[in-house]
Amino acid sequence: MSTPTLTPVPVPAATPPGRLVVLAVCACVLTAQSMVAAINLMIPQLTNSGLDLTASQLVWAVDAYVIVFAGLLIPAGALGDRNGRRRALLAGLGLFALGAAVSALATGPALLIAGRAVSGAGAALIMPATMSILVQLAGPEGRARALASWTLALGLGGLAGNVGGGLIAQFLPWQALFWSMLPLAALLAATVARTVPDSPRHPAATDGLGSLLLIGGLAALLFGIIEGPSQGWASTRVLTGFAAGALLLALFTGHALRAAHPLVDPRVFRNRRLRAAALGSAAGFFGLFALFYVNSQYLQYVKGFSAALTGLAIVPLTVGMALAPKVAVRIQARYGPRPLIGGGLLLIGLGLLCVSTADAGTPYPLYAGYLLVLSCGMGLSAPALAFGVVSELPPGQAGLGAGLNTAAREVGAALGVAAVGTVLAAHSGGHPTGAGEFVPAMSLGLRLVALLVLAAAATATLGYRPDKCRT
Repeated sequence: MSTPTLTPVPVPAATPPGRLVVLAVCACVLTAQSMVAAINLMIPQLTNSGLDLTASQLVWAVDAYVIVFAGLLIPAGALGDRNGRRRALLAGLGLFALGAAVSALATGPALLIAGRAVSGAGAALIMPATMSILVQLAGPEGRARALASWTLALGLGGLAGNVGGGLIAQFLPWQALFWSMLPLAALLAATVARTVPDSPRHPAATDGLGSLLLIGGLAALLFGIIEGPSQGWASTRVLTGFAAGALLLALFTGHALRAAHPLVDPRVFRNRRLRAAALGSAAGFFGLFALFYVNSQYLQYVKGFSAALTGLAIVPLTVGMALAPKVAVRIQARYGPRPLIGGGLLLIGLGLLCVSTADAGTPYPLYAGYLLVLSCGMGLSAPALAFGVVSELPPGQAGLGAGLNTAAREVGAALGVAAVGTVLAAHSGGHPTGAGEFVPAMSLGLRLVALLVLAAAATATLGYRPDKCRT
């Protein structure tokens, strides 16, 4: 099947983006990312709401956004390449707002989870479009700086989600979090429409079948992980979930190898550096979102913090993500990405091990220091990892590269939430609400996550070993 020829919009290939364009684009990144973090501050309120969420449904309410987000990122990036990245960004903001409205109106678990999924589809359009816009406008010489700005917005999104979510959870009903997204999305859409230029369009395949197979495989795999504690790891439903996930992902790979225009050609992963960068991105967010999931519960259940104070207490986690990317750009220019990738992921793993030692008697300043270690690791490694994915693909596939990088992150995030949430549920028999139940489960969960991050750090660093053959 031939791909229709598209007429490129006459926009300069490397016009340095103006400050207002950068602010508008980064504000979209911040908003989409904030909804990943903010929901974690709502966990105690959702647990005690009239929605009657079970432990597994609570994890699904958190993860539905991220699963759909991750599964649609690559086709969403291709849609941006094909139809214009500004159009994709505006469509994403519309879907994001629609999903927020559905979540706010939810009267039961199913509608809440469905609304989160719709918002995740919107975020899938937002993220690759924003990265591609910045990279395309900055050109090759400004690419590293553009990715650092994008990563900074990502880190600030975590801060905004935690602080804003904490304040809403403290003073307003949980629905207010979702209602607040509607005017914000409308303001951002108006600003983008006025300030952001459209991009050249490139023929790109969206591959509906491949998208369905990828989302189905991820969802089935996470179903097995999330439902294991309540259904039993050897139960028919859980084993069926794992088997279906493996089968669908295998079918996705086989389809992509045969299709004329696949969603993503698995052969791109023959590139050793691209493999290493994608693995590193997934590992970093695997650790970060495992921490996000337990952090608000630890501070509220164990330390007795209010929801508002909990949102403010996570600020140290964003300091390194906000400041370290500027340092990372200079280090990468001089020494390349390898020390940033290996050292940054190592700091994430060490930070998680430190947090795993926290209990009711841990002073907050010490806990904040642990968060700062992890934060610096994210700030150092994330720009280099994003550069590692995007730079290994042709400029015409910037949307694919952005989607691939962000998909790796969000798959890691979903698995991190599922993994640590599963350990909490398995060791508490439901919702842990006291130090005696929560601390041992948190400690075990974070140590397991940390070990996996450290293993990924070694693998990714090895993937960037210098030699004559880059693939």
